[in-house]
Amino acid sequence: MFREYFAKMKGTTISPPRVGIGEMALSWVGAFFGIGAVAFLNSHVLEETDLVMIIGSFGALAVLIYGAIKSPLAQPRNLLGGHMLSAVIGVTFFKLLPFSPCLASSLAVATAIAAMHATKTLHPPGGATALIAVIGSEKIHNLGYLYTLVPAGLGAAVMLTVALIVNNIPKGRKYPEFWV
Repeated sequence: MFREYFAKMKGTTISPPRVGIGEMALSWVGAFFGIGAVAFLNSHVLEETDLVMIIGSFGALAVLIYGAIKSPLAQPRNLLGGHMLSAVIGVTFFKLLPFSPCLASSLAVATAIAAMHATKTLHPPGGATALIAVIGSEKIHNLGYLYTLVPAGLGAAVMLTVALIVNNIPKGRKYPEFWV
């Protein structure tokens, strides 16, 4: 019984091949300008406000939309829907369970995953977006449901715009694979 269980963990395929230098360069350029755009807006446009434009889950978002552009998890529907749905869920559990961050965190991430599956918007950084709504700073908590729009929605939309531009520069590269 244990042998069969652990045998499943050895894997069944080999690692995919390394990408070429051109693909690496485009991923780097996209990530630089995508994160740079939201960081600039955060630092220079929203500096005097209580709003936040950049959150940690955008690092993982950059990996997907600039480095794994063919993945279903990197497509616009998943990107925008996953972040915004997860943000609503995270804020909701933070508000319902402010006395128990452990329970709120667990429920927020687990519920976000289930909701993203149910809506066909599965996007791994969305789990982090839900978690950040619970464990984030006071500035994040003070946003309440506005967190869904800024930073989760607007920040993801800015990064999507950069992805649409950068990922379609080379003739042989196409993004997105699908919208809805």
